[in-house]
Amino acid sequence: MQHRGKYRNCLVIMWLVLCLIGTGGCTTTTVQPEDLRLTPETRAKRQSQMRVFDTGNEAGVLLAVAAVLQDIGFQIDESEMQLGLIVGSKERSAIQPGAVAASVTLAVALTILTGEAIDPVYDERQTMRVSVVTTPVEEKNGTAVRVNFQRLVFTNTGVISKKQVLGSDEIYQEFFAKLSKSLFLGAHGQ
Repeated sequence: MQHRGKYRNCLVIMWLVLCLIGTGGCTTTTVQPEDLRLTPETRAKRQSQMRVFDTGNEAGVLLAVAAVLQDIGFQIDESEMQLGLIVGSKERSAIQPGAVAASVTLAVALTILTGEAIDPVYDERQTMRVSVVTTPVEEKNGTAVRVNFQRLVFTNTGVISKKQVLGSDEIYQEFFAKLSKSLFLGAHGQ
């Protein structure tokens, strides 16, 4: 009978600990006004990701965007013409022979030290994603285009090892140069 009481007390204590752990994540945070302000770096990045084109034909711009994305190797995953949205992706290898060799060497060393088989882990593939949003600019009779490139890198075990927004100005300049050329040729029937 005395053991039953101790067992019950342990269960009650464990239940209280679990409740405290469960409610520990329920704290609220308030967003401060300064957290919502754009920094000069954020403004510059957004400016490099956006252009306004002198055409009110948003559907034509979206078709040109889709063509440019396909020309640079992206597959169109989603498109919603009424919302002005196109999402695409492309898969690439992320294998770097030096990194694989280092991972295998480390796995062998850890296997020797611990006596347990350790599998090497290295970056294997990457998914490049792109999202494009268009918005009519009525006062200029134009269309604003904002593009964002991201990269997800997966290990040979299927785990994401890197998530990056690609911020290199060259990527965005190249995209917008191709889009400008496509819109120009389309406007002149070529």
